[in-house]
Amino acid sequence: MSAKTQRGRRRVLHAVTVTALLAGSAYLTVALRAEEQTTAPAIPAVTDEAGLKSPLTRGLSGDLTWERLRSPARSVLRGEKGEVFATFTDGARTATLTGRSRTFTEPAATRSRIVTDNWVRMMPEPWRKGAEKEKWFKDWFKDNFGSEKDDLFAMAFQYVAQAPVKQDAAGVGYAGDANYGPIAAHGGSGAGQRLEESDFYDYLGIPYTFRDGTSMQPERARARSMDCSGFIRAVLGYRAGYPLRADDRRGDGLPRTANGMARSGLGADVVPLTGSAPAFARPASIDVLQPGDLVFFKLEARTEERLDHVGMYLGNDSDGHQVFISSRQEVNGPTIGDKGGTSRLDGNGYYASALRSAKRL
Repeated sequence: MSAKTQRGRRRVLHAVTVTALLAGSAYLTVALRAEEQTTAPAIPAVTDEAGLKSPLTRGLSGDLTWERLRSPARSVLRGEKGEVFATFTDGARTATLTGRSRTFTEPAATRSRIVTDNWVRMMPEPWRKGAEKEKWFKDWFKDNFGSEKDDLFAMAFQYVAQAPVKQDAAGVGYAGDANYGPIAAHGGSGAGQRLEESDFYDYLGIPYTFRDGTSMQPERARARSMDCSGFIRAVLGYRAGYPLRADDRRGDGLPRTANGMARSGLGADVVPLTGSAPAFARPASIDVLQPGDLVFFKLEARTEERLDHVGMYLGNDSDGHQVFISSRQEVNGPTIGDKGGTSRLDGNGYYASALRSAKRL
C-alpha cells in the first residue's frame, strides 16, 4: 500500500471519528434538554391576543407572532411552531430570552445541575403592552437577543464557591468567591455565627454614592462579603444596572433588605404575599414562576412579620426540581447547595416550606 493511500485512509478515519463524537455530543445535549422539558411544570395562561405579526424579524427565522397572556399580564414572542423566544412581563424590567443551552453547577456544595436555554437580561425600561413597537425596545432587543454576554444567571454564579476573581479597569474585584459575612465576636448574642448586613459595596471594598446622594462606606471586616439581599443587589443592581436605594426608606430603587424588596411596589408580584402575620401563608402554587424571579422566604420567628431571606429562581435542575440561588450563612455565600436546607422550592423541604412570595423585577 502506498504512503499516499495510507494518508487518505487516515483522513477518512479521522473524519468519521470526529463526526461520531459530534453526534454523540449533540445527542447528550438534546437528551438533557428533553429531560428538563418533560419535568418542567406547565405554566397556566389565558390568551388575550394572538397572531400579532412581529416587527422584529431581523436575526430570527420564520414567521414570528406576539401573544398577550394574563396572570401575570405579559407579552410572549413565539416562532412559527409556537416555540417561545422571549417573555416580557408588564411592569418588570427583567426579560427571559431563549438562547444557547448552558449548564450551571456548584460542585463544592451540591450535585445539582441546571441545564437551561433561558437567558435573563435587564431592559432599560419596564415592559408595557405594545412596547414591542417602540424604538427603545427594538434597539435593546437587537443588541441582546442571541447575545452571549453575561446575563443575570452568569453573573450570579460568578460569586459561588471557588469562582475566580474578576477585576475592572480600576483594579476593583467585582466578582469572585463571596462570603456571607464576618463571624460574630465570641461572647455576644449569636457568637460564632456569620453576621448579616454585608452589602455589595462591602464586598467591593469601595465607597458608593446612591442616586439620592447618600454615600456609604464599606466595612473592612465585611470585605468580599454580602448577605442575601446584598447578593441580589450586586447582581441586579451593581452589575445589571437596576437602580438601588441606600436603605428601605428613601429613593425609588431596589430596597436594602429582603423584606423591603418583597413589599416594594417594584416590578410584578407574580406570587403575592397572603395570609396573616407573622407566619403568612405558603403559596398554593408556584407554577407561574419564571427564571430570574426573586423569591422571598419567612425562615425565623425572631424577624416577626418581616420576610427574612431572598433568592433568585433559576428554573428546573436536571432532576426536575425547582431550584434557586441565594447567599446563605450555612454555606457562607451565594449557593445552590444543600447544606442547611436543599435549595429547592418544590416539595416540603426547609426552603420550600418557608417560601412566601415572588416578584418579577
